[in-house]
Amino acid sequence: MKLTNFSKLILFGLIVTLPAIGCRTKSNYLTGLPKTGTTGSMADSGSGKPLLEDGNKLKSEDISGTSFADPNLRKDWPRDHEIFQANTVHFDFDSSIIKSEEKPKVVAVADYIKAHGSDAVEIEGHCDARGTEEYNRSLGERRALALREELIRLGIEPSRVDTISYGEDRPAETGHDEAAYRKNRRAEFVLEKHQNLVGLNSPVQNNDPNK
Repeated sequence: MKLTNFSKLILFGLIVTLPAIGCRTKSNYLTGLPKTGTTGSMADSGSGKPLLEDGNKLKSEDISGTSFADPNLRKDWPRDHEIFQANTVHFDFDSSIIKSEEKPKVVAVADYIKAHGSDAVEIEGHCDARGTEEYNRSLGERRALALREELIRLGIEPSRVDTISYGEDRPAETGHDEAAYRKNRRAEFVLEKHQNLVGLNSPVQNNDPNK
């Protein structure tokens, strides 16, 4: 049976239209491309080095500027910078990897925090003076976060560990030789004492209102 010109035109239109309708229907189920994460744009502006050049991986919620937790969360808690002074962790140049010989220091801090259930700890990340200020701030943050992850691995609750980066702003040594650089590539632990416990161990006070 021969098709009329009109029938051929209808058949041709169906052949062209049906695949197009099918494509539009499938497009609703396509998975969108992942959005660029926070770490995707964090790189040193000047040195050309990527933020995570040492292989450490940061979770997206861990990157919130130079301080991990809300800076007002424990702002009124007394801080003890001396108690963990011997536990300062030092790093290799341009690295945030915790060296095996430094890990016993982290274990000692974790043991103390476990034994003092109401206290918390803040980790300060520091760098030597080489590199740009922006890059050193990021590197100091990575060092602090690496130690935070290690404390969590050792059983410390994440909510009890704060981090902050000072970059190159607070050197332990002011020299510009390798000996000074080695001391400045560090992270320090600061004990944050629970404010409700302050004064509990102080001598009993005389409550006589007449004195």
